[in-house]
Amino acid sequence: MNLPACAKTRTPLVTALILGVSQLAPAPSNAQTSSSPKPKRSSSETHNMKIKIKIAGKTLTATLADNPTARDFASLLPVNLSMNDLFGREKYGDLPRAISEKGPRMDKYQVGDIAYWSPDHQVAIYYRQDNEQIPSPGVIPIAKFDSGTEAFNVRGSVNVTIERAE
Repeated sequence: MNLPACAKTRTPLVTALILGVSQLAPAPSNAQTSSSPKPKRSSSETHNMKIKIKIAGKTLTATLADNPTARDFASLLPVNLSMNDLFGREKYGDLPRAISEKGPRMDKYQVGDIAYWSPDHQVAIYYRQDNEQIPSPGVIPIAKFDSGTEAFNVRGSVNVTIERAE
């Protein structure tokens, strides 16, 4: 094969450059030594955090979800809310500010769910199942009651205090 003189000298030069650059890059390593830093866990201090919900002289507990929305909600605590009733299934109240919308969205709920309705910056507490879907964009889970939501199954508005459990 007859290559032009410039191509004959370019090929070895390009090969030398590629080899030289590859020597500069560190080789990948999957090994971890005792001096290697440990990978950071994705969970934060809110993982398995308990909160207290006070309503009508009763104190209930819930466990925060492990997502950015729940962590941002925890930063608001303690919070006092006047909660209105919606469809005889949930109580909802306005938060003092918008919180993260980076948690997973759902269009269904279970009794005992505490969730964030982002369009109106509200928290909702679900106390009765009616098998209806939540309209778009859905709600983002914040927490789940450890037991019982009967205290919310009352007519009209309620005043609620939510705080970190010690």
